[in-house]
Order: sequence, then C-alpha cells, then structure tokens
Amino acid sequence: MNELGKYAVYFLLGGTIVSVSTYLGAQGRPYLAAFASTFPAITGATFILLYVNGGSDAIVAYAEKLFWFVPPWIIYVLAMIFIVPRLGFWPAMTLSLVLYMGCVWLVRLAVR
Repeated sequence: MNELGKYAVYFLLGGTIVSVSTYLGAQGRPYLAAFASTFPAITGATFILLYVNGGSDAIVAYAEKLFWFVPPWIIYVLAMIFIVPRLGFWPAMTLSLVLYMGCVWLVRLAVR
C-alpha cells in the first residue's frame, strides 16, 4: 500500500470511531458513546500500524509515552464535567484544552 493509501485508512479508522461515538451520544446513550470513544480501537490500530511500519521497538516506545498523557486527559475530562454546567460548552472546551495543554507542558518538564 502506498503512503496516500495508508493515510486514507488511518483517516477512515479515526473518523469511524468519532462518528460512532457522536451517533451514540446523540441517541441518548452516553455510556456506549464513552465506551466507543475510549475503546482501544485507535490505540490498537496504532499498535498494528506501528508494528507493520516500525517494529516492536516503535510499539514499546509509543506505549510508554501513552502513560504520560493519562493525567492530563483525566484533568481535561474532569474540567469538562465541572465547567460545562457552570459556563457552557465553548468556555468549558477552551478552559479544558488550556488545562490539558498546561498539564502536558508540566509532564514534558517532568520527563526532562
């Protein structure tokens, strides 16, 4: 498969997960939507593609770095839970992303 074909497959995988999550959430099924969003399909697909393109070492390096992004992601989600009811969606999204990026920056400093 050529490079363009690979990226088309990556795009379709990601878009499918987002579409399924959005559909389930809009149908009043937040538990299933959250499950679809956090199901390790994207991570699993990434593992497969990394293995095919970069081997085992690429997978291990990627997996190790994933752990560093768990705390910022938890803070991002908690911020959405607490800020959306108080300020609305767009301010919550903005503040949550700022918090996420700030936490990523702190993680980056800690890793050095």
